[in-house]
Amino acid sequence: MLLAPGAKDPIVLSYLALRKAVGAVALGLPFALSVPLWILRHHLTESSISGYYYTGMRNLFVGGLCAIGMFMLCCRGYDRKDEIAGVFSAFCALGVAFFPTAPDSGATPRQSHIGIAHYIFAILLFSTLAYFCLVLFKMSAANKTMTRKKVQRNRVYTICGYVIIASISLIAILKLLLKIDHLVGNVGTVFFFETTALLAFGTAWLTKGETFLKDERPGPSRTVTTDGHVLLTA
Repeated sequence: MLLAPGAKDPIVLSYLALRKAVGAVALGLPFALSVPLWILRHHLTESSISGYYYTGMRNLFVGGLCAIGMFMLCCRGYDRKDEIAGVFSAFCALGVAFFPTAPDSGATPRQSHIGIAHYIFAILLFSTLAYFCLVLFKMSAANKTMTRKKVQRNRVYTICGYVIIASISLIAILKLLLKIDHLVGNVGTVFFFETTALLAFGTAWLTKGETFLKDERPGPSRTVTTDGHVLLTA
């Protein structure tokens, strides 16, 4: 007798796919923006990820942030706190996309004012993403036991959350206070730590989407009756 595999809820699969998509876009965005121009410009990069708005990669930059915003809007959680954080982070991602940073040189007063709004949206966005990692992702349902994989995932979320906070703090300290524009070679301070924050964010969402450290779910048990039929029970 041929047995079909256990049924899977398409709603759950789609929800996990959204989480994986958020993580994949966040992980790939810094490299998709910088690597092509890095090759064409003889190993030169922009001072920040947002600086690619003024290059030929503008559409990819804006499109990537819009995609993250829409994914965050659709990835609703279990309670009102998840919903508010999801909607707010989506709003901030769109703000980062449509209120561009001021250019490195020759900025007009209008561009400078818009650039201030850009940085406010960026700080709020990364702060909310850290909140996802340190609080929301680590919550468990009251009727569920904490599995070994869940404990490991919580450690990943904690590390990612603190990496995001450290990245934002180091941008403020090194760039704004100490006026250090570059870390190594032509890699800008802001670009470097924006990248580390996005990598941490992407890793957390891929883990939440069960790309890593997935719980092992036992399959249905099978019982053979006296007349040869197979019964499947959860």
